[in-house]
Amino acid sequence: MSSDALARAVEVMDRLRSPGGCPWDAAQTHQSLAKYLLEETYETLEAIETGDLALLREELGDLLLQVLFHARLAEELPLGQRFSIDDVAGDLVDKLVHRHPHVFAGVTVNGAEELNENWERLKAAEKGRASVVDGVPMGQPALALAAKLVSRGERSGLDAPVEDDGVGARLMAVVREAVAAGVDPESALRDTARRYRDALAAAERGAPTVGPGAPDGTAG
Repeated sequence: MSSDALARAVEVMDRLRSPGGCPWDAAQTHQSLAKYLLEETYETLEAIETGDLALLREELGDLLLQVLFHARLAEELPLGQRFSIDDVAGDLVDKLVHRHPHVFAGVTVNGAEELNENWERLKAAEKGRASVVDGVPMGQPALALAAKLVSRGERSGLDAPVEDDGVGARLMAVVREAVAAGVDPESALRDTARRYRDALAAAERGAPTVGPGAPDGTAG
C-alpha cells in the first residue's frame, strides 16, 4: 500500500470521528471496540487457514481499521497521555530495529534458535520483566496459553509439575508433546476441528466422506 493510501485511510478515520461524521464511530471507546478487534483477528485467522487471499486482503484492511480507530481515540486523550498513528508506527520501527541487531547493527548470530533467544532477551530487558511468565496474556485460548507457558519454561530450563490428574493434566501432556515436536497445538486442533466440521456437514447432507479429511478428500 502506498503512503498516499495510508494517509487517506487516516483522513477517512478522522472524518468519521469528527463532529458531523458518523454517530456510531463518534460514540466508540477503546473498551467498546475491544470485541471488534478480537472478532476481526479471528476472521483474519480464518482467511489464512482457508488460503483465501482475497478474503485475507479484506480482513487485513479491517484489522488496519481497528489500529487506526484506537490511535484516533488516543489523540483525544489529555496532554501527556495522547498519541497518534505516527507515534504507533514510530514505536514499531524502533522496536523492530532494536530487536534485529543482526540486521541493523552488524551483530552475528548462528541460526534461528539464537535469534529467538536474543529476541526474548531484548524483549525482557525492554519491558523490565523479572519472571519467565511475565507478559504472557492470560486471555488467549487455553491451548495457546498452555503452549506459550511450556515454551517459556523450556527456554528457561524450568519445569513445574502441576497436581492434577484430570482432563486438564492430559491436555497439558498433549501440549508438551506438541511443543517438543515443534507443532502449534492451537493451530493443529483448529485444523482438525475445521475438518470435523466439514465431515459433520457432509454427514448431515448424506454425502460420503473421503478419508479422514473433508468430503472431497482435501484438508478442508
